[in-house]
Amino acid sequence: MRPGKLTSFPQSVKLKRGEDVWFSRAVYKSRRHRDQVMKKVMADPRLWEGLDPKDLPFDGKRMLRDGFKELVSS
Repeated sequence: MRPGKLTSFPQSVKLKRGEDVWFSRAVYKSRRHRDQVMKKVMADPRLWEGLDPKDLPFDGKRMLRDGFKELVSS
């Protein structure tokens, strides 16, 4: 993705040389379903075993997160 003139993913995360911007999304049946899934994920001890924030492959302070509404579906 090329940097935009006003804004873009690379600008929003202060992309540095040699880094890449990643985009991903998860789709849930509903907000209730999302909450159920996240509760199970956060309760899974494997997620937290030996976790040290400095070992993460990304800087969480530069991560963006938001909700989106589907406007067009195929």
